[in-house]
Parts: sequence; C-alpha cells; structure tokens
Amino acid sequence: MHTTIFAAFLEISRTAVSMCSAGILLFLVALWAAKTDIPRAGGLDKIVVLSNLCFAIPLAVFGAEHLSGARFIMLAVPSYMPWRLFWAYFVGFALLSASLSIATKIQVRWSGLLFGIMMFLFVAMVHIPRVLANPKDRFAWVIVIREMSFAGGAWILAANTMRGQEKSTLINVGRVLIAIAAIFFSLEHFLHPAGCPGVPLEKLTPAWIPGHLLIGYLTGAILLVAGASILLNRKTRIAATYLGTWIVLLVLFIYGPILIVQMSDPGTAVKVEGINYFADTLLFAGAILALAGATPRTD
Repeated sequence: MHTTIFAAFLEISRTAVSMCSAGILLFLVALWAAKTDIPRAGGLDKIVVLSNLCFAIPLAVFGAEHLSGARFIMLAVPSYMPWRLFWAYFVGFALLSASLSIATKIQVRWSGLLFGIMMFLFVAMVHIPRVLANPKDRFAWVIVIREMSFAGGAWILAANTMRGQEKSTLINVGRVLIAIAAIFFSLEHFLHPAGCPGVPLEKLTPAWIPGHLLIGYLTGAILLVAGASILLNRKTRIAATYLGTWIVLLVLFIYGPILIVQMSDPGTAVKVEGINYFADTLLFAGAILALAGATPRTD
C-alpha cells in the first residue's frame, strides 16, 4: 500500500503541485480576510463579498505555473522580447504579489490597476497578433475577450478603493468589458453548446456530466440576458450577482469534477489543463462579482 501511495505521489508533477498549493494557500488567506464580511452579508450578497477571493486564487495559481514551468511559459513570450525567461519569472512573481494584495485587500488600488494594464499588454503583444494571423480562429477571439474582461474586473476592484470621477470611470470601463465578454460568450454557447460552459474554449463538456447540452444552452441564455442588462446599465447589480453566482456554481459542479478526473491522469499536461480551466472560469466569476459589489444597491 505504501508503495502504491508513493508511486501515485511521484506521478503528480511539480507544476501541478505548486499550482494547487498556491491556490489552496490563497483560498485560506482570502477566506480569513473576508471572515467579517461574510456573516454581515445576506442572501446572494454572501457570494458577492467573495469577489476578491474568486479573483485572487486564480492569480496565485497562474503565478505558481509561471515560476514552476518558466521554461515552457517563456515560449509564449514574443520572440522580439529580450530575456524571455526573465519575463516568465517576472510575471509569475507579479501574479503572486497581485493575488496576495487582492486577497488581503491591501493596496488593491495598485495591484488592480497594474494587473489590468498587464492583461492589456498581453492582448496587444501576444493575443492580437494570433488573431491577425488567423482571424477565423474563434478560440483566439475568445482569449482576447476573456483577457479584457479580466482587466475590467481588476480595474473595478481598484476603483472600489478610490473616490470621485476616476472611480466611476474605471467601473464603467470594467462594466462594458465584462458585458462584451458575456454577450460574446453567450453567442459561442448557442453555436457550440457542447463546449465547457462559462468561458467557451476548446475543451468539451464530458459526456458523463448529466444534461451537458442543456447546461450549455442555459449558460448561453444567462450570459446573454445578464450581459445585455450590464451593457445597458439596467439592473446591473442584480444581473452581475446572478451571473457571477451561476459561474461560481459551474466552477464547483462542472469544473470541480473535471479537475478531479484530470488530476488522476498521469500526464502533467492533462493535470495543468484541468487546473487552468478551473482557475480561468473562477477568475471570470471574480470579475463579474467585483462589478456586482461595486454597483450601488439602489441600482
């Protein structure tokens, strides 16, 4: 028995272990930071107050991935950039720092602003060239829209620490970016309902998940209605709360089981893929919940 456990342990890659460990650690830190907010909130606002937690955990996961798999990550750095390995490590440390800042709600003004800027740099330097090279690649477009919604969510978190015109400007920019993502993703769900719900990328929903096509269409409908409401700035808080809650449920009950199954696979790439899909969707939920938290209840 001890031999079997040891063999199973060896099958877990260093990258997967570091990503999971970082995510669990940040979960505990963010949960401790929100310990007074959760009891005070009522109803679905208990989910809304977890926006920082939902946003911080994926950043820690991605930061750990950059540090533990830097030589692989560096291949995504544009070839014209000098010191490609350095930038892989630099982004890893930046993500970990931002995750800790957002989880503890310390200096979120700067971590949110800088993370949002970094996302837009990634879009301009990495993802837009891929779209231009192959405009018919729908997944390349999804990634562009996804990264922009992440930036919008980060700017909303930063705006929550500000006052005056700059606060409203950042929230409005973030609101529009999240609304565009929701509407774009909804169309993808209607056209390709077999894909994993939430952020529609290459992975298909496993057939062993009951009603996977129905979940795809239902997610598309929720994204469309909520996205249109957010874009028009009508009932924004309600729409963002329901949409964010639905995405969190998808993370727990769709991506959670998928992650468990993929973590049992001996391949490192399969493990990392499962972790990344879980974290990506959770980050999208965090951005939406951040918008809900930044919108007045009188909305």
